[in-house]
Amino acid sequence: MPELPEVETTRRGIEPHILGRRITDVLVRDSRLRWPVPPQLSECLVDACFQRARRRAKYLLLDSVPCHGGAQGAGTLMIHLGMSGSLRIVAQSEPPSFHDHIDIVLEDGRCLRYHDPRRFGSFHWLTSDQHPLLDHLGPEPLEPGFSGDYLYARSRDRKTSVKQFLMDGRIVVGVGNIYANEALFLAGVRPTRPAGRIALARYRCIAEQVQILLAGAIEQGGTTLRDFVGGDGKPGYFAQRLRVYGRSGLPCRDCNGTLSEIRQNNRSTVFCKACQR
Repeated sequence: MPELPEVETTRRGIEPHILGRRITDVLVRDSRLRWPVPPQLSECLVDACFQRARRRAKYLLLDSVPCHGGAQGAGTLMIHLGMSGSLRIVAQSEPPSFHDHIDIVLEDGRCLRYHDPRRFGSFHWLTSDQHPLLDHLGPEPLEPGFSGDYLYARSRDRKTSVKQFLMDGRIVVGVGNIYANEALFLAGVRPTRPAGRIALARYRCIAEQVQILLAGAIEQGGTTLRDFVGGDGKPGYFAQRLRVYGRSGLPCRDCNGTLSEIRQNNRSTVFCKACQR
């Protein structure tokens, strides 16, 4: 599943190509995504233009305004890439592939094309920032409000594992499976430890590693995943730096011991028994 850096890479990739350009058409070839595509999407977007491209957690928020006055077109298109979704800027004349489900056609002859083989992504039309999928999200890990002190305060009396705690979007958004594995390794914390039994100093280290990893991954263009392609058509290049994720049974890069793998909530957790305590 594309994680926060992949979504931020997409936002940065498409932003300069879509802002301020009038939308001339919306083509929905298959509305059967995780939730049905809103039937009024074309009516809301045609003759509007995107004014701003934002990200909240793993959601892209494309704010639109009408191009010729009036209320039509004022709102926000909220997109989630699901497990295999991607957005690219392509020429409208480029023939769509079988899994190209939605085109948002721009006045310059190009379109924002949504590709999703598994169809687990979603498109929503918002008239405010209030939405059930956004209402209970925690702070952004790269913005003020997130710190080791914050994690420590939220973790008291928590019996859940520290890895699941970090991946809880109500605690902090965007720390998915890859980056939770990596941050805990770099902080030297075993992922199975109860969240409520970890000291403040260690949470400060965890928070710092989360921020370093996510910022580095965004800078590198996102982690290379099999199903992910960035907004400019280029995959990410952060995977080469991964220490533990996807390396079960291989030598630890720090101590040369064999990395172990367990399942937590049906997610792969890879860690080093010697380096993480």
